[in-house]
Amino acid sequence: MKKSIILGISAFVLLCGFSSCAKKTSDDLLSQIKAKGELTIATEGTWAPWTFHDESDRLVGFDIEVAQKIAEKLGVKANFVEVEWDGIFAGIDSKRYDLTANGVEITEERSQKYDFTEPYGYIRTAIIVRGDNDSIHSFEDLKGKKTANTLASTYALLAESYGATAVGVDDLNQTLQLVLAGRVDATLNADVSFYDYMKVHPEANLKIVALTKDSSQVSIPLRKDGTTESLKKEIDAAIKALHGDGTLSAISKKYFGSDITRKE
Repeated sequence: MKKSIILGISAFVLLCGFSSCAKKTSDDLLSQIKAKGELTIATEGTWAPWTFHDESDRLVGFDIEVAQKIAEKLGVKANFVEVEWDGIFAGIDSKRYDLTANGVEITEERSQKYDFTEPYGYIRTAIIVRGDNDSIHSFEDLKGKKTANTLASTYALLAESYGATAVGVDDLNQTLQLVLAGRVDATLNADVSFYDYMKVHPEANLKIVALTKDSSQVSIPLRKDGTTESLKKEIDAAIKALHGDGTLSAISKKYFGSDITRKE
């Protein structure tokens, strides 16, 4: 009996090795997620219609439903943690959150640090100004101007790249209030977020004066540390399946009134 146990252990060591197998199991993020039955997702909860609270104070939105559907495909529960934008990536880096669903756009700089999944949305960035503002007509006109945006966001970085000074804010409502009050010259944001805001506030004296030519890809960033390959593979498969059966399109039309899930 003892001999067979020893032989079995020896075979295990030869085929796998105690350290390598244990490390593979403990380090693989997908295995950890499935073991606990929960996908921990960071999201702002203050950016309609992507991630926000409805009249009943329920956390809802395009990103929320997409993430829930992805979690279902993985066979786990979606656990959302509401976080300010500037804490989302720090939380992913420190492994407090598995990932984020928050309208994150793929950029060259982010791609150096994170592995991005299949895109699940396509948007263009708009310059939004007060209705009586005639000094800004293009991105080049942002030079020397003051914009309001969440600091370190794609929008703030884009504004700064054109010579603007970005003032930090917490959410879209606060951003647009600063524009309306004349405390900043403009803000940059997703065109679909602006249209959604105007549906709720049709009296707001705001307008779009310019849009990026090409669409940005919205995706899920994952840590690029060797632990997320299998998770990315399953999320990619889930997104493709949700594209194929029309689920993503239906969620988009529910929140945006149009389909932002296809590039065309």
